[in-house]
Amino acid sequence: MLTATSVTRQFRDPAATITLDETARHRRRMMMTSDRLPSGATISFLLDLPAARLLRHGDGLVLDDGRVIEVCAEPEPLIEVRGRDAAHLLALAWQIGNRHLAAEIAAETIRIRRDHVIRAMLMGLGATVADIEAPFDPEGGAYGGAHAGHHEHGHGDHDHHDHDHDHERGHGHGHD
Repeated sequence: MLTATSVTRQFRDPAATITLDETARHRRRMMMTSDRLPSGATISFLLDLPAARLLRHGDGLVLDDGRVIEVCAEPEPLIEVRGRDAAHLLALAWQIGNRHLAAEIAAETIRIRRDHVIRAMLMGLGATVADIEAPFDPEGGAYGGAHAGHHEHGHGDHDHHDHDHDHERGHGHGHD
């Protein structure tokens, strides 16, 4: 059985890709299957990292035979949040953080998972919100890991999961 025990950003010509949403990219140990190769084949392997981590778009999973599987972030349904100005966006970020929501923060926008209750709250605070489909690459938590503070509360359409992040969801999709 092939095993991937390390992650690299230094590679060329990956053997295959694996397309995963953000939740499925937070992993330590699990069986994974690459996207389909042009031949129609896939590469199955055991991901066995020393600690759980968020695999980022463009990371390479190094297989024990030397080949690399490139991680691709799957677009997800998100809300893109904009404020009137930098101070307003900062206040909106505080409201999002106060609810322990995973958030991707850029200079002029914040991206979060779609949630009708949070959307209404943000609009009530004067935010401009738009539904988008994009890869989700949230900030790391305050206590070390990519999801160290990651708690999704029951506000709506969240994909609830336990917090060991070693569950069997999100195998690589066979995108052609």
